[in-house]
Amino acid sequence: MTTDNPTAPQLAEAARAAGLAPSVHNTQPWRWLVHPDHLELYADRSRQLPVADPEGRLLTISCGAALHHAQVALAAEGWRSTVTPLPDPAQPDLLARVIPTTATEDPNAALRRFQAAQRRHTDRRAVTDQPVPPTALAQIRAAVEEYGLNLHVFRPEQLSELAVAADRAERQAASQPELLAELAYWTGGQQPAGTGIPDRAIPSEPPHTHVPVRDFGHPGELAPGAGTDRAASYAVLFGAEDTPASWLRAGQAAAAGWLTATEQGVAVLPFSAIVEAPGTRAVLRHLLAELGQPYLVLRLGLADPDHPGPAPTDRLAAAQTVEIVGGDQ
Repeated sequence: MTTDNPTAPQLAEAARAAGLAPSVHNTQPWRWLVHPDHLELYADRSRQLPVADPEGRLLTISCGAALHHAQVALAAEGWRSTVTPLPDPAQPDLLARVIPTTATEDPNAALRRFQAAQRRHTDRRAVTDQPVPPTALAQIRAAVEEYGLNLHVFRPEQLSELAVAADRAERQAASQPELLAELAYWTGGQQPAGTGIPDRAIPSEPPHTHVPVRDFGHPGELAPGAGTDRAASYAVLFGAEDTPASWLRAGQAAAAGWLTATEQGVAVLPFSAIVEAPGTRAVLRHLLAELGQPYLVLRLGLADPDHPGPAPTDRLAAAQTVEIVGGDQ
């Protein structure tokens, strides 16, 4: 365990590792500035989804996930860190400042978490008919709650309303040519290099699920799997506020829960389409009994161990997301 402060190249390595984080359509809408003693996380508006995400809600959630992964990478190298969210009102795109502080208390756990970040990926196949163990769900919820947010697992009687909301979101998307064009830009074979969702991660036909998954407008190359979602758990990440600060924290919480799920062998599929439109967000608030603001819906399930899922999607080169602005290089 190290007690020295990390150098700028070591901080840059943590920023590069943050690129493993999930993001909406794998847009990776973040930019890191590496200073001699801290990191700064900025939103990259050039990779925002102006049609699906005009307010930057999903962009900020994605950046929150990257923020979490940077801290995970620092912890794996031996450093705990503190985060100051939205530190400068004059710079709204400056989302967070990360400052390494003391030595990691449990380096083995930190290393396991970083290894989970390297394995983590989105699996859009149907899941098996084996339910997620209650102990795993409890650990995922606890990871989310560390960020002051909540994870509500939908009760069986709520799933039909959730399915209707997901179907409504898909039908609304299908009626908007600009939204379909934006989706096509980021998915399939023509997405920008190092970003987007490749065909190998898109099912070749819609999986047989009760809650419909996102329709990407064309078949991919991924076998959909023989299962359903009957044994899956659906959950919504929610909190008290609907502000950029809460969206950033939601991304941190979602990433923490996802890595915990990965460690537990649980596959995670985010449903962002349901939170893109105000109407379907209202349905989620109703399902939450108006107790909070929904940030993201997650499907949690057990994938078929005999049929590995797709490889993690490509990432941007570090030179496109990380800049060292001072210190030893």
